[in-house]
Amino acid sequence: MLEEVERWLSTRSWSVTDRPLHQIMAAKQRTGQTVSVVLPALNEEETVGDIVSVIRHDLVRQVPLVDEIVVVDSGSTDRTSEVAAAAGATVVHRDEILPRLPALPGKGEVLWRSLLVTRGDIVCFIDADLKEFSSDFVLGIVGPLLTEPGVDLVKGMYDRPLGGAAGQGGRVTELMARPLLNMHWPQLAGFVQPLGGEYAARRSLLEQLPFPVGYGVELGMLVDALHLVGLDALAQVDVGVRKHRHQDGQALGRMSAAIYRTAQLRLARGHLIRPSLTQFERGTDGFEPRTYSVDTEERPPMTDIPEYMKRKAA
Repeated sequence: MLEEVERWLSTRSWSVTDRPLHQIMAAKQRTGQTVSVVLPALNEEETVGDIVSVIRHDLVRQVPLVDEIVVVDSGSTDRTSEVAAAAGATVVHRDEILPRLPALPGKGEVLWRSLLVTRGDIVCFIDADLKEFSSDFVLGIVGPLLTEPGVDLVKGMYDRPLGGAAGQGGRVTELMARPLLNMHWPQLAGFVQPLGGEYAARRSLLEQLPFPVGYGVELGMLVDALHLVGLDALAQVDVGVRKHRHQDGQALGRMSAAIYRTAQLRLARGHLIRPSLTQFERGTDGFEPRTYSVDTEERPPMTDIPEYMKRKAA
């Protein structure tokens, strides 16, 4: 491992227990920074309400750490919006944000648009499919941004059990993202969960970053933040165990293709000869091909969007 990464691991990798709540709250009061929590959601009625409720109980009512909880619904066909609103979140539909730009499918699109409907100096992203959710996820990744002025982005790290096996989740991380980072951006080799959906960053950083609209958003954000603010402005915090809904192998294949596309663009700013992925499913007459488009769109930094800059100046 690079000496720089070993040093970073000793100075920028923490546990949620390293910062007591009173220390974090004192820093928030001293600096006057506000915190927004964003949950991108698509058909998550079974879990989104519990996540919102835990955050509201622990980090809004018991202590005023979180200033707003926003669920951005990207087209759910179940009761995601109703459940989230009943739990106390502000619910906004993706298509209602920046309507002059037709929405593209993908998680990154939702995260990008969320910057237009939140006001926090620190924006914390939490996936809406987490089970047995703990507010330590928010506390852990927001804490360093309040107490460490030199830190701009914090990723959560955790165990990801798969079935009955500990640490077997994160298959795309181990088979695609980690090799890419180690080979092409070795400074980022110390991140335990580079693709994890739980992370927080200063708005001043997020508004300068392009957002891949799909599954490549987490890898793209890490790489771009490294180039923009440097390794020492990035950190990670151990928040325990992450339990969530797992996807099948073919969905993971499509995710991997999108992540590779994101990496390829950042390596050469070139173009894929064939931005699509063909997979196979057994049908009545044998194996049948299914071809899917690979996410190729990216949204520009928010500072390029007139509506955002007008709102920011207001």
